Amino acid sequence: MHNLMKIPKILQEISDKLNTLNAKAIIIGGSVRDHFLQKSIKDYDIEVYGLSTIDALESLLKAYGKVKLVGKSFGVLKFVYKGKEYDFAFPRRETKSGVGHKGFDIVSDGFMSYEEAAKRRDFTINAMGYDIEKQEFLDPFGGMSDMKKKVLRHIDDKTFVEDPLRVYRGIQFCARLEYKMAEKTKKLCIAMVEQGVLEELPKERVFEEIKKLLLKAKKPSIGFDLLKELNVLRYFPELSMNWAKLDKMQSPKNIKLMLAILTLHLEQERVEHFILRLSDEINLVKSVKALVKAYQKVSQTKLLDDIEIRRLSTKVSIEELSMICENELLLVNAKRLGVDKHPPKELLQGRDLIALGHKPSEKFSKILSLVYELQIRGEIVNKEDALNRVKEKSLWQ
Repeated sequence: MHNLMKIPKILQEISDKLNTLNAKAIIIGGSVRDHFLQKSIKDYDIEVYGLSTIDALESLLKAYGKVKLVGKSFGVLKFVYKGKEYDFAFPRRETKSGVGHKGFDIVSDGFMSYEEAAKRRDFTINAMGYDIEKQEFLDPFGGMSDMKKKVLRHIDDKTFVEDPLRVYRGIQFCARLEYKMAEKTKKLCIAMVEQGVLEELPKERVFEEIKKLLLKAKKPSIGFDLLKELNVLRYFPELSMNWAKLDKMQSPKNIKLMLAILTLHLEQERVEHFILRLSDEINLVKSVKALVKAYQKVSQTKLLDDIEIRRLSTKVSIEELSMICENELLLVNAKRLGVDKHPPKELLQGRDLIALGHKPSEKFSKILSLVYELQIRGEIVNKEDALNRVKEKSLWQ
């Protein structure tokens, strides 16, 4: 394991200043975990111990850069330095007081111990800290040991169950890190599912975790196997098929492609029903449905002719479709026709009709649609062909 954590110079300066006030800065959470995973650290979260008020921290930070007060009431300050944002927070206690992720009473306390503050976190690997001044790691719950064993283990039975989202977080972490979930953690998650507490989660929060699972894991199937094992699939009965195909998808992945792969076997209505339980994004629903419909058409047809490929390109990206179908010939033919990434570009527009002396009318859209259809059929291949066709009087009658 790495003894020293590389940190931005500004954090060292702030730490030095805090030290003169008998206070200290500890880097916490994901950035410490990512240090041990040898991943590049994008975000630094810092907890400050030894100050009596958040105002004192605000004053100190303002001497170094800008401070946003978005989360001040929760004991959190967003510090901006040279365009980069850092979260500074007071250690805090969270007490469950109501339903949902907002149902907590939060009390900041600059004089808590690190162990007490870290106890409210979800998993041991996310409860490690780095004392900047002492240049030493804090690991009150054995996170380093769990990382060596590749085990995801919760910290505290009582606090873990207070946020049902942790079931989904545990699943996506296991998939992304390719860790095993500790048996006790697994049993706790199953009990939470059986008690129905996951039902109080807003779908937006669930979707964020599903997206991390689908887009950040090399093998998303690990997560879906866990979803099944923990009985979470009771909320997604459509997902009864083998999801091994998800693992074949190479980067760059996007959420539309991954959701399409998950729902390839479903009828259009059930595709929509599934996605709407994750997101209200109508465009996402439409694009996934279109990909699934195209896949089902292509998988039933041995070979598409040029006209069918052009027509298909007006509905979906052939490049994306061929990735799902694993159909190289479809992509080769689409590239030959120039429609692998987008549909044929319309050769004519309204201004071309006006240039020919026609006055704008409701017939314009009809004529342009007809010309585009002839493009799709391959009967018109350039603008000259299109203009000649439009000059035919019969077309305007």
